[in-house]
Amino acid sequence: MKIRLAAFALLVAASVHAEDRKVITHEDLWLMPRVGAPVTSPDGKYAAFNVSEPSYKKDESATHLWLVATDGSAPARRLTASKTAESGVAWSPDSKRIAFAAKRFDDKVAQVWILDLAQGGEAIRATSLSTGASEPEFSPDGKRLLFTSHVYTEAKDDKDNQRIAKEHEERKYKAHVYTGFPIRNFDKWIEDDKRPHVFVQTIGANDARDLLAGSALAKLPGYSAPDENAGSTWAPDGRSVVFVASRNRDRAAWQFTNADLFQVSADGGEPKRLTGADALEAGDSYGKPRFSADGRTLYAAVTPQTGETYNAARLAVIDWPGGKPRGRIELPNRLSLGGFAPAPDSRNVYLTAEDAGQEKLYRAANGAKEARLVGSPAHGTWANLSGGVKSPVLVAQYESATEPPEIVRLDTSGKMQKLTNFSGERTAKLDLVPVEHFAFTNARGQRIDSMLVRPPHFDATKKYPLLVVMHGGPFSQWRDQWVLRWNYHLLAAPGYVVLLTNYVGSTGYGEAFSQAIQGDPLKGPGDDINAAADEAIKKYTFIDASRQCAAGASYGGHLSNWMQATTTRYRCLVSHAGLVNLEAQWGTSDTIYGREVGNGGPVWEQGEVWREQNPIRYAAKFRTPALVSVGERDFRVPVNNALEYWSALQRQRVESKLIVFPDENHWVLNAENSKFWYAEVQAWLARWLKDEKPKGS
Repeated sequence: MKIRLAAFALLVAASVHAEDRKVITHEDLWLMPRVGAPVTSPDGKYAAFNVSEPSYKKDESATHLWLVATDGSAPARRLTASKTAESGVAWSPDSKRIAFAAKRFDDKVAQVWILDLAQGGEAIRATSLSTGASEPEFSPDGKRLLFTSHVYTEAKDDKDNQRIAKEHEERKYKAHVYTGFPIRNFDKWIEDDKRPHVFVQTIGANDARDLLAGSALAKLPGYSAPDENAGSTWAPDGRSVVFVASRNRDRAAWQFTNADLFQVSADGGEPKRLTGADALEAGDSYGKPRFSADGRTLYAAVTPQTGETYNAARLAVIDWPGGKPRGRIELPNRLSLGGFAPAPDSRNVYLTAEDAGQEKLYRAANGAKEARLVGSPAHGTWANLSGGVKSPVLVAQYESATEPPEIVRLDTSGKMQKLTNFSGERTAKLDLVPVEHFAFTNARGQRIDSMLVRPPHFDATKKYPLLVVMHGGPFSQWRDQWVLRWNYHLLAAPGYVVLLTNYVGSTGYGEAFSQAIQGDPLKGPGDDINAAADEAIKKYTFIDASRQCAAGASYGGHLSNWMQATTTRYRCLVSHAGLVNLEAQWGTSDTIYGREVGNGGPVWEQGEVWREQNPIRYAAKFRTPALVSVGERDFRVPVNNALEYWSALQRQRVESKLIVFPDENHWVLNAENSKFWYAEVQAWLARWLKDEKPKGS
């Protein structure tokens, strides 16, 4: 009740001075400072984070490293001046130095740099590998660095890496050659002859040691890191390293893959597997290893393997140095773990998880089976949780649909104190109304939550068109957060009510709710979205039911195309990076096996889903005008699906428009491309929604 009253109060307060505020523009959205995730110093006194200063001119964009006192005693101050971004920020154990990865001066690849905060001055380059360095971490005694570098599988040392790289550069041909899966990831062809290895180097010396060189693990065909930020960390005694690696990536075409935790000596050698079985069949998947302050507990995120396309992440608790599992901590209703921070007392751990459009703070003792809710913001989300090792300080990123991300301090009861204010002055000038939540029960007995955004300068006596926006994933959710690519308020700016529904399959409502999409990838979610629109029209009398359009990207684009196949309720549709042919998507995407499981079996078996929930099979019914857009470098939903959809629309003489971005991937990331895309979307919506009568009537 308190949260609802707070949200209502915010809505009233926002409407009081709405007439004095301006409508958000693309410039307002794009040029807003972008605050990154915080990293808390071990003593808990400071948090380091990146702030990007975007520009429409690529050469004028910049990202800098900032520092803020966690007690709020002083405003944040900038630490770096280089235009190149810093990443992988790490603190030394004494909280006096910061390490980060960046390309500076004549660097061809990113290297690790160290900035001494106590002595001041410029950052000093710490590594010089030809293959670069990332994800640094100081050793417990502060004398060495742990980092990751992607090296050639056949290389014995850095000279070998340089030799092989030179041979590649001198080739007279250009070709990608593979003998196994996968071969692509989002917008990049995977370099099949390079793999991530963990290195250790003494600070101030040129003695970088590849800890996996010559190991049987690194020679496995399926060896890799599951993603760029899988994680590695020093063991508490500084004698070994714990890291994350996959052994079965090469099996991705016919089974789920997973990652395990491994331990390797700081001198190198054959790694010891800490989790999983000897077999290469898919097992539970681990990541983000981190030790408790006393060094007696190893924590890691773990996602069980059950044969489902979705499983919620838990927190694994492992005894150290024995390596024996103590148990797993779950979130209530089997929500999925977001982030975690061990408490300095070494007895508790703080966690965050998505929950009904927010991300909230939880706490659990080491022996607990389930975490308990500590608190949540009145609206918005807390994410990217970070804590001090020696002091009980929690720092996080806070944002809402009306507030871009800022750095905040959380106390152990969930009370929030803002530490930065990079965007407050700018957003105060904009007419941004907080989102409103409502829910209903669908025909299958499931609770379906939605958020509604009113247009600027709202007048309750007027009637407004409805824009239904469908999120991607599907294993994600619309959250009360600041969004760049589908900003709620920018979409509402011309005078539309925006509806954001967390359909079945969305995260933040428990594991079972997310899993319920398996075997029903489009119809169930589509029914929920249409039912939510009906519920909104019934609940909010200012919505004009005769003027509705729907839009989405990625999985939301799939759903937009499903609406094309199954309903004529919408005057127009917008589809970005959406599939129209399940079968073509299976064969050309960078991931395939999960689609097979989700759709009930291989394509060639032609089960019900492949036949009955494939939009292209309903092309004879295509009637709704559609704006179709796609990035030519998109390997997740390759351009062929957009072209096939476009061809069907043209064949059926459906009024439509196709936009292909040659230099974009799954998302529209370039500033000018984004501005153009938003303008095209708004023009398309205006064409079909502004008139009281549909076009051609």
